[in-house]
Amino acid sequence: MEVTYKTIGVIRSEFKRKDCTPIQSVFSKARGTVELFPEYADGLKDIEGFSHLYLIYHFDQAESCSITHKPFLDGSRERGIFAIRHFNRPNPIGLSIVELAGVRGNVLEIAGVDILDGTPVLDIKPYVRQFDVRENVRSGWVDERRVEFMDVKSFTPGDLSERKTRS
Repeated sequence: MEVTYKTIGVIRSEFKRKDCTPIQSVFSKARGTVELFPEYADGLKDIEGFSHLYLIYHFDQAESCSITHKPFLDGSRERGIFAIRHFNRPNPIGLSIVELAGVRGNVLEIAGVDILDGTPVLDIKPYVRQFDVRENVRSGWVDERRVEFMDVKSFTPGDLSERKTRS
């Protein structure tokens, strides 16, 4: 079955290259915007009451699909694509949690951006702590990497790659 989605807007950020873009929003202090197309502006009614949002978007610069890939945080071995968050996926769909800093008409001001400039937006959902926070979470191989103790300049593919070559 083939599924088709409509783009509802575009993400604007300072990031122009994949290798210089943070690999997850938790590693980013960058600000940006989500510009919704005018016909979707009414869908933002009451969104200002939420501190964080899920952005669902299309990785329009993904190069190919790979069922296994070496993750940026651990280049020691390939892992299944569904056990990592790489952009070269069977369906190149991205998901980020960002902070909502403001609303101006059909434009959302956001912080914690880890998305390339010009990326098409598929959907926006509010982050709801009562629904989205889980206790006793296991994070597979990521727990083993002890990300919180990694010594890197930034969590971008370029800097993480540089770290691997120094190790």
